[in-house]
Amino acid sequence: MACDKCGREAVMHAAYSGLHLCESHFRRSVEKRIRRRIREDGLLSTDATPDDPETWVVGLSGGKDSVVLTHVLAETFGADPRVELVALSIHEGIDGYRDASLDASERLTADLDLRHEVVTYAEEFDLRMDDVVENDPEEMAPCAYCGVFRRDVLERYAQELGADKLLTGHNLDDEAQTALMNFFSGDVRQMAKHFDASLGPFPERAESERFVPRAKPLRDVPEKEVALYAHLVDLPAHITECPHASEAYRGEIQQLLLRMEESHPGTRHSILSGYEELAALAAERYRDTGDGEHDDADFGECDRCGAPTARDICRKCYLVAAIHDA
Repeated sequence: MACDKCGREAVMHAAYSGLHLCESHFRRSVEKRIRRRIREDGLLSTDATPDDPETWVVGLSGGKDSVVLTHVLAETFGADPRVELVALSIHEGIDGYRDASLDASERLTADLDLRHEVVTYAEEFDLRMDDVVENDPEEMAPCAYCGVFRRDVLERYAQELGADKLLTGHNLDDEAQTALMNFFSGDVRQMAKHFDASLGPFPERAESERFVPRAKPLRDVPEKEVALYAHLVDLPAHITECPHASEAYRGEIQQLLLRMEESHPGTRHSILSGYEELAALAAERYRDTGDGEHDDADFGECDRCGAPTARDICRKCYLVAAIHDA
């Protein structure tokens, strides 16, 4: 099949747009969507200057999504004096999995000449995910523990690194799945929190002292296109699922979306577009009433670590204590 742009051999067909694209035009398409999202989200503050640049911390796992995001960001902003990029990787303590992805991260950041910081659960919490899975004191899915620990590490180290923005590699499939999960659970407050945390407009630096604003510049690109881009550019991505991954409900949503997308191309895009509009309305409603878990006034400090929390003890400290007491 020929590329619709230039007539050269196509490497992919996007059913949602009808386009057949060659390697060159496909790569440009992915990069254009990422850069457009950065621009439309207003990711780069107007007050960022070479004398007072912004620091963007990128969560780099070594998987295809974060590797592609880091590569495009470095290609776009690597020579821009208004932005300082820092890659942050987390080693959870999963034998035969994270070591390989960290190797990929180290090769990528060396190639791009990016600062690369690595944090481990062993150093931070005196535990490894392999041991957590074996003991499981709270009888939860491994992802439930790991998600709490990962969010804590990302937030704390983004703060320590002086980040103005924290960027993660969530793709279109990830975000459409999250949207459906929130719809199906009827959790309007979670929609509001999701919008304020990573989909909404970014506050000025002076206003964002409690939480580092998050961004997801990859969220317009389908997962398969991210994987194809990583392959075509020959990026050192470690494309292997975590051996402890067990989010059964998300897996059901994923399969549902894939079936819907096959029958009705463009479903993921329309779900996310509508969801973002509704989430914005929900966020505005809860901000106006001051009611909701995402309201900053509801947060105090954890008695043990000082992290923002609506409880006396934050969820991370509670889980760490439960694991060590097991």
